[in-house]
Amino acid sequence: MKKWISLLRGINVGGSKRILMADLKKLYEDLGFSQVSTYIQSGNVLFTADEKKTGSQLSAAIEKAILKQLGFEVPVITLSVEEVKHLLEKNPFSVESGIDPEKIHLTIFHAPPDFSSFGVSDSDKFLPDRFISLGQAVYIYCPNGYGKTKLNNHFFESQLKINATTRNLRTLSILFEMAGMR
Repeated sequence: MKKWISLLRGINVGGSKRILMADLKKLYEDLGFSQVSTYIQSGNVLFTADEKKTGSQLSAAIEKAILKQLGFEVPVITLSVEEVKHLLEKNPFSVESGIDPEKIHLTIFHAPPDFSSFGVSDSDKFLPDRFISLGQAVYIYCPNGYGKTKLNNHFFESQLKINATTRNLRTLSILFEMAGMR
């Protein structure tokens, strides 16, 4: 068995796509997953499942179950705990001085995006906000807060034409700690 973390996109925001965490936990258990726990209401789920499955296979099963049981579509990105550890360790902003870790967010994609078609050639036009892409994620530093940046989840999804979800660095760190890995 392997530990996984699912990140559901767009639930419990503005009264739409409401899912109680107890119901979400039961849905995961009904799928045969074990040691299921949730963190905050925005769709962060830690669980154990067959290590032969891929994150994409698990995400597809979860998305299908949500649609069947709740009647709406929710994009799900599932990462192994080892993948989350890698994301945390590779944070390019961690080596810079004067960076507030509370202002770092990660936009995580369903698969590594193709940045060759990325429509933004001048990242300086977003200053003081900055972003660095690495593999399956974009690390975003927003000194004035994520709520004020143009570098939000919708921006990256529309530019790269791929599903994504965004979490702050603190949330990913807590999920990793909940997995008993720190």
